Amino acid sequence: MEKFIVEGCDGLSGHVRVSGAKNAALPILCATVLCDGEVILEDVPELKDVEILCEVLRGLGVVVEHLDKNIYKLNAENITNTITGPELMSKMRASFTVMGPLLSRMGHTANALPGGCAIGTRPIDLHLKGFKALGADVITEHGMVTAKADKLVGTEIYLDFPSVGATENIMMAATLAEGETTIDNAACEPEIVDLANFLNKMGAEIRGAGTSIVKIKGVKSLHGCRHQIIPDRIEAGTFMIATAAAGGNVVIENVIPSHMRPVIAKLRESGIEIYENGDSINVISDRKFKSFDIKTLPYPGMPTDMQAQFMALATIADGISVIIETVFENRFMHVDEFNRMGANIRIDGKNAIVQGVKKLRPSKVRATDLRCGAALIIAALTVDGETEISDIYHIDRGYEDLVEKLHAIGAKIRRVD
Repeated sequence: MEKFIVEGCDGLSGHVRVSGAKNAALPILCATVLCDGEVILEDVPELKDVEILCEVLRGLGVVVEHLDKNIYKLNAENITNTITGPELMSKMRASFTVMGPLLSRMGHTANALPGGCAIGTRPIDLHLKGFKALGADVITEHGMVTAKADKLVGTEIYLDFPSVGATENIMMAATLAEGETTIDNAACEPEIVDLANFLNKMGAEIRGAGTSIVKIKGVKSLHGCRHQIIPDRIEAGTFMIATAAAGGNVVIENVIPSHMRPVIAKLRESGIEIYENGDSINVISDRKFKSFDIKTLPYPGMPTDMQAQFMALATIADGISVIIETVFENRFMHVDEFNRMGANIRIDGKNAIVQGVKKLRPSKVRATDLRCGAALIIAALTVDGETEISDIYHIDRGYEDLVEKLHAIGAKIRRVD
């Protein structure tokens, strides 16, 4: 089992480039199922999740070619299978997003229930509600979800919660439906805008992506295109907080600053210097920062995927921080790991009360999920001595070339067996 050994450092400096967004690349890869032509995708991050999803697509008959680093060519002209088995589906929740495209283009799909990080209940009922509203017959039994329809017909769909996955799945299902579909209370994340832009390049007619009301006018077919994945705002935020916590001066490149508003605002509030320059952000920190309060919310609020990283910063901030998690009910598993490092964190329902300490201590900790792993690395950069982080396969699912990127800005981290 591989582990990370992280040594505390005297500060980070230099330039680091952010990879393409995992949470944009995965649904866009799924969307290639809708097209009977050739698609070229650029800036696809080289991650385990991408590798797994490519295997899922190959199992459906999609030809997937890895042309070069971060460049993939896909051709779904000959779909030979509409059933995805449990072995791959159980490893990654995003694999469930093939259901909408398969249902829309082939009229049938059967998928094992999805897996992923154990951060709480993430029901698929909104996905299925949307498919049913479009006219599909949906059956869930024995760990499989089957949906079929002779024809999908556009309709109005209201989401009880602005679910990113449900918005994406329904939007893709509606692209080849007859008539117009309206998704009300849709999620507004930048990754949804990127998916809509990609679909529109292929010939879809989607309006309103990035707002709470998305309208999709069904078309008869989609054609191939070339598309570049947007930068990963969560990776960018992780490097911003790492610099804030460890101290130093780092320029984070390939960033869309408008996607980073909550993170920028909260870091500035705590006393960190942030400068925006086109597609880069410069973070300067003297390791003297004050406590802060955050509350995770759907976009454009504070991302739940940044909660653990901000908690790492709060552990050594001056004062008491309150962190409220409203998106997932089981996303405080990293608290025990931080407390092993000498943090002072108390949980009260959906609230984490963090009393900043002067110094964390090296320890042996475990990455309980993807973002927990990133947060533990941030915390480890601030201690005197070596911290051992296990279960790092979670981290590999979401951060491309993380060790190399951290080395480039002065961090001391190595991977060991």
